[in-house]
Amino acid sequence: MNTLFDPVVASMPDIQSSLETRGIAIQKVGVRGVHYPLTLLVSQAVSQQVVAYWDMTVALSAQEKGTHMSRFIEILESSREMPLSPEAFCRMALSVREHLGAERADLTAHFPYFLEKAAPVSGLRSLMDYQVVWEVSASRGAPPCFSQRVQVPVTSLCPCSKAISEYGAHNQRSHVLVRLDYETPAAADLNALIRGVEAQASTQLWGLLKREDEKYVTEHAYENPKFVEDLVRDVAVLLQRMSGVTFYQVEAENFESIHNHSAYAMVNNGNER
Repeated sequence: MNTLFDPVVASMPDIQSSLETRGIAIQKVGVRGVHYPLTLLVSQAVSQQVVAYWDMTVALSAQEKGTHMSRFIEILESSREMPLSPEAFCRMALSVREHLGAERADLTAHFPYFLEKAAPVSGLRSLMDYQVVWEVSASRGAPPCFSQRVQVPVTSLCPCSKAISEYGAHNQRSHVLVRLDYETPAAADLNALIRGVEAQASTQLWGLLKREDEKYVTEHAYENPKFVEDLVRDVAVLLQRMSGVTFYQVEAENFESIHNHSAYAMVNNGNER
């Protein structure tokens, strides 16, 4: 039954639509930590189904008592099977803003992303996972502001350890966290970003390696030592060359194999909106 024309529903009081008298606007109100599927558009012919954690909010004026929480989930459900690109994600934020009659809507989706990779020597294929965050703010009268974050796991090998040791050098797994703000969502290319970051490390990671691959990875890392400072600077040079990027921030954390603490570095271009 269509509840829109149900006389019982129509007679129910709508408290959240009543007048607010305290005169205080709320910048963000909505739902947080919603666990819901997302169909990700990888390319024109390929999509990938993942499960995302969603935060969805709108701005509430000083005269409005409350927002319509159920409408956030309704929009998630209606979009569940629609392949989402960064552009479609921004359109989704516009839909949230319009459906809730707000001046601004903010959406954040945290999700795992999988790339199929071939091992460097054997060529055996397997999946690597990366943690991705999409964020969009859609204010009335302005184009949506889209940001993308991705955590890329890599290997780093210590240049100092290599220089002072007669043989060997300590290495560790590192996480490179990149945040990019874009002029338009069409400028975002997740696959190119991941591959570019991996290329700056001592060596990249794979899900499946045979002995001949492990030999290659060990020797390749030894030939490409990187301090944590080198890592963030090399990634920053990469990002400076990307078109359509208005702000970037790079963080690297090396989970040290010879210490019970991490080495960390961060750099950005200072143009955060």
